[in-house]
Amino acid sequence: MIRPDAQESMVKFDTPKQTTCEDVANLISAPIQKTVKTIALINQTNEVNEFFLVLLRGDHELNEVKLSKVKGFEHFRFATDEEVKANLNCPPGFIGPVGVKSSIKILADKSVGILSDFICGANEPKFHLKGVNFVRDLSEPILFADLRKVVEGDMSPDKQGILRICRGIEVGHIFQLGNKYSKAMKAEYLDENGQSQILEMGCYGIGVSRIVAAAIEQSHDDKGIIFPINIAPFEVAIAPIGFDKSAEVKASAHKIYDAFKEIGIDVLLDDRGERPGIMFAEMELIGIPYRIVIGDRNLKEGKVELQGRLDQESKLIDENQVVTEIKSLLNL
Repeated sequence: MIRPDAQESMVKFDTPKQTTCEDVANLISAPIQKTVKTIALINQTNEVNEFFLVLLRGDHELNEVKLSKVKGFEHFRFATDEEVKANLNCPPGFIGPVGVKSSIKILADKSVGILSDFICGANEPKFHLKGVNFVRDLSEPILFADLRKVVEGDMSPDKQGILRICRGIEVGHIFQLGNKYSKAMKAEYLDENGQSQILEMGCYGIGVSRIVAAAIEQSHDDKGIIFPINIAPFEVAIAPIGFDKSAEVKASAHKIYDAFKEIGIDVLLDDRGERPGIMFAEMELIGIPYRIVIGDRNLKEGKVELQGRLDQESKLIDENQVVTEIKSLLNL
């Protein structure tokens, strides 16, 4: 770690109502990156509750999982207000690492290790310190480690890029169950040496409804869902214009529908006799990949309209070639 030399003297200043790093920084017009927050924790080992402190930069948050990976600090909890007062003689909001008893262990995030002239609590109600420096004003922590949550703009673990924070959705999970249940059920097997061994168990799950939600979140537009072909509820929708009025349209719709069903293509036939705009809007809303429009005008020329969910325009194809065309689009 390369830490700049101290340029300031340590000074105590009044913070009557400022208990957060952000508030303290705003009070003295300092960047929040120059503040250090002190988190009081209890390490629970061998039935002994050991009070200790963790230092983080003011704009960072503690990653509890990372801290639990530090040897000797696997089992910890946040200290209560009473425990903070008992060990530091100061209420939370004003605590800091300067002047604490030597028996209190201090850990710090690596980002704190490169700070000089930083700001922290004074361990005195309504006061903070500025111009604080390690070695001169307080001892080095017993450990500098990666203890914080990542933030947007951090270097990626492989040092090849910059991290971005993105939303995700859990669609599956794996739990390692060990042998707790197999031991209770006496579920055993014989190993290569013919010795009886308890089974190791695992739990593997996938959320079908979550997969659908994730697909919709990733693939949609202002008209509705754009389903990938392999999870779409139907691969093709037939929109007959005047289904309840034209015998020719009705016959063509049924003929094409039956042809699709015969070869196993999931097809939806809208036989409600609705207006075209309503049929089209609802088919786009539910994300059906392909739409076939049948109308009297085009049927007179032996044609129907075919349009993909993402296509800007429809195209006319021969009524007798529509099944072949869809098979080609579906790679069947």
